[in-house]
Amino acid sequence: MPLNSPSMTPNDSDLGGNDADPRLQLTKIANPSEDFEKKTSCKRLKDVEIYVPIVFGTIAFWLGKKATETQSHRWSVYVRGATNEDLSGVIKKVVFQLHPSFNNPVRVVESPPFELSECGWGEFEIAISLLFHDDIGEKKLDLYHHLKLYAENEPGPQSTKKPIVVETYNEIVFPDPPEDFFSRIQNHPAVVVPRLPATFKLPPAPIEDLHALKRGDTKNHPLSQWFINFSEADELLKLTAARQRVQAHIVKLRRQLSVMDELPQTFKLDSD
Repeated sequence: MPLNSPSMTPNDSDLGGNDADPRLQLTKIANPSEDFEKKTSCKRLKDVEIYVPIVFGTIAFWLGKKATETQSHRWSVYVRGATNEDLSGVIKKVVFQLHPSFNNPVRVVESPPFELSECGWGEFEIAISLLFHDDIGEKKLDLYHHLKLYAENEPGPQSTKKPIVVETYNEIVFPDPPEDFFSRIQNHPAVVVPRLPATFKLPPAPIEDLHALKRGDTKNHPLSQWFINFSEADELLKLTAARQRVQAHIVKLRRQLSVMDELPQTFKLDSD
């Protein structure tokens, strides 16, 4: 994404933090939109959860000899798939709230890659709002990321070749997703979906461009060489798969108990 017009960015905090230190977060979306519930008749899949692993962060380059007092770094802020998948199947747009000193501090990105680039000299907190597609029916998710420009534990002059990278892994959880949403993204590589019981009947998934949906395909992204490899993400996905198996077993047991509750009392006494 091309650079926007430069703007001076005040340093609102100290140089705390640990650059290139992967951080993990889990966010469960539990606030379905009331308007969505009123306006749509789409059923929700009870006792089902969809997981979307994402990474958000910043990459900052020192400008070296080109640096000035007010323009010392070029940086980018972004939201990406945990292994760099296209998130546009889930995320409709991303709103980045920059420091008020920037021209047009509220930036809206409506297509992938969900990122923007700027120039400045100071560190500040960036608010990142994820807005989902209408068939998801969920409120927006607000995230916060501290832009870091300087390495804390590396003495000596800065390098123009090695950027400061700070990223956070976050697994977004959608409980009881709408059937339309589930059907649309059930084969999407950016989404982890559970194995549903055989009794669930869903509309067939739309045919997608499999090449465009290839998992982890980042060869055309100019910043991909600096992205942190989240080995922890693979372990979390394995845990998610195990959790889904347990969840499916719980659903099965609940249905068996429901059947038992509907049996005549005399039958249940005889069976005991």
